[in-house]
Amino acid sequence: MKKKTKKRGNISLVFTNRMYVFLIPALLMFLVLWIYPLLQLFYYSITDFNGINYNFDYVGLENFSRIFENGSMVNAIKNTLIYAVVVVVLSNLIGLGIAIALNTRIHFKGIFRTCAYFPALFSAIVVGFIWSYVYMPSSGMIAGLLDMLGMDGSKFNPLGSFTVALFAIAIVEVWKGFGTTMIIYLAGLQTVDESLLEAGRIDGCNEWQLTRFVKLPLISSTITINVILNVIAGLKAFDYSFIMTNGGPGSSTRTLMFQIYQMAFTDQQMGRASAFSVVSFFVIIVITVFMLFFMNKREVEL
Repeated sequence: MKKKTKKRGNISLVFTNRMYVFLIPALLMFLVLWIYPLLQLFYYSITDFNGINYNFDYVGLENFSRIFENGSMVNAIKNTLIYAVVVVVLSNLIGLGIAIALNTRIHFKGIFRTCAYFPALFSAIVVGFIWSYVYMPSSGMIAGLLDMLGMDGSKFNPLGSFTVALFAIAIVEVWKGFGTTMIIYLAGLQTVDESLLEAGRIDGCNEWQLTRFVKLPLISSTITINVILNVIAGLKAFDYSFIMTNGGPGSSTRTLMFQIYQMAFTDQQMGRASAFSVVSFFVIIVITVFMLFFMNKREVEL
């Protein structure tokens, strides 16, 4: 009997060791597709590499010292932070509101959930082109609705406005992403014990009080997840700035990622772009860690 147990233990140990072999392909892909490019990024950031000619020189920290010299980095950081704030606030408010509404006993809620999540299934380039036509002055959908209401739709041109364009593309990001936020909130709300809500109703709480003092504290970890995901999505914004406005009008929609792209592939300053990327890398890490710390602290307080 003892020998049999020992044999099973050996078989189990061998099987456990062999399981790690299946991690090798994933680790290799991670090293080749993520770690190696990241190391190259740091390497090129101290050179004057132009992206084409490999006869480059080492310039030390010169690229980093020139990052803030013309104000483009400051403008890109400012635009990115504004964009991220809009995306985080609207995505979470809309996603949470719809999740709460669809978590009630209503007819056809499966259809409503599908419709709310549907925009997330489109690629960013498709969404960008669709909303470019929606925002189009004179012949766009919103301009047509304004004409029907007796207003001048030809004057509606948010993508051509220096002050509005950044918010216009941020709304597109919210429209595409709120469905994912909603799904995560729905998963969190469905873990709330119904007996707690029933006890609150017996004590005289209305639905707003139940949401504020029962549901939200119980899904605080879900809120943290959604906020962090939306912060990351906002900070790495590039798609709609590139597709819909090409960074314009002026530099009003140039985000960090767009600025890096233009410097690397349009201006052919790969070394400076790499330095931009390194700074952006640490800025995003600092902001994400700060938000994670702040949200975890809020969870404890709740």
